[in-house]
Amino acid sequence: MQLIEFITHFPDEESCKKEMHRLREKQGITCKKCGGQNHHWCSSIEMWQCKSCRFRTSLKSGTVLENSKLPLQTWFLCLHLMSSTKKPFSALEVQRQLGQKRYEPVWAMMHKIRAAMGKRDSHYQLEQSIELDDAFFKQVLPKGDPRLEEPVKRGKGSQRQAKVMVMVESEPIESPKKGKKHRSCGYLKMQVVDDLTSDTVLKVVRENISSQVHATTDSAPCFDRLTECIKEHTKTFERKPYKVLPWVHTAISNAKRYLLASYHMISEKHMQKYLDEFCYKFNRRYFNEHLFDRLLVAIIDNQTLLQKSR
Repeated sequence: MQLIEFITHFPDEESCKKEMHRLREKQGITCKKCGGQNHHWCSSIEMWQCKSCRFRTSLKSGTVLENSKLPLQTWFLCLHLMSSTKKPFSALEVQRQLGQKRYEPVWAMMHKIRAAMGKRDSHYQLEQSIELDDAFFKQVLPKGDPRLEEPVKRGKGSQRQAKVMVMVESEPIESPKKGKKHRSCGYLKMQVVDDLTSDTVLKVVRENISSQVHATTDSAPCFDRLTECIKEHTKTFERKPYKVLPWVHTAISNAKRYLLASYHMISEKHMQKYLDEFCYKFNRRYFNEHLFDRLLVAIIDNQTLLQKSR
């Protein structure tokens, strides 16, 4: 959604309330007390009331916005900023743009939105042909962590490197154009892991990838047992694996540039949420002006995740 279009649709708090009411009515309201589905809208108090037990549900209740004291228009503006560009916004920049006095509520709001992005993508499995590889992202360990007392290691074993499994759908192209990749890219997933053992890799693959896929990896030992949970596995011994695994390496480099653009000190605790934000926007790179609408549905439907479309 373009900025001028957003201003036209949501000029004030009342217009945001109307949109929330419309989307929640379309989704359906479930009573927290008795589980009833039949409600009527009380316009005087702006709440739904259950026809069975008379329990009341607010516009924010049961969504990511629950317990937030920030106005709906502030949430809508934050959603627009996070979905309007491929580049990320830092919480400090969003605080400036929204004119908020305190940093903490804005930071918490953005993390709630990222968590909704991750939950939305977690309900889909990758299919067909898959490129699979590991990656390492710089992270900040919490103060007092025992690992900080140890000598800092270099390379892949460093305490300051988060280990991430990267999975992307990749189909071969019969007649690629000159200078273009020989494979087309589908959907992407990234998951932070504690280690890169075979057991950990198998667990991640079972959770995120269909068992009927064909996976291509490099020659790392952690991928040796993939055939236990997928149909086919091809291991490449190419010295330049990015030629055989073009999209997984493109995704890793793009993700690192994405994070460095605004987030200079990412803690170990929140690394997954930042990667979820990148993957969510990457997977919907062709949504264009519809990305705001899809993200709004995701944060409203955070509890049930009944929507089938990506």
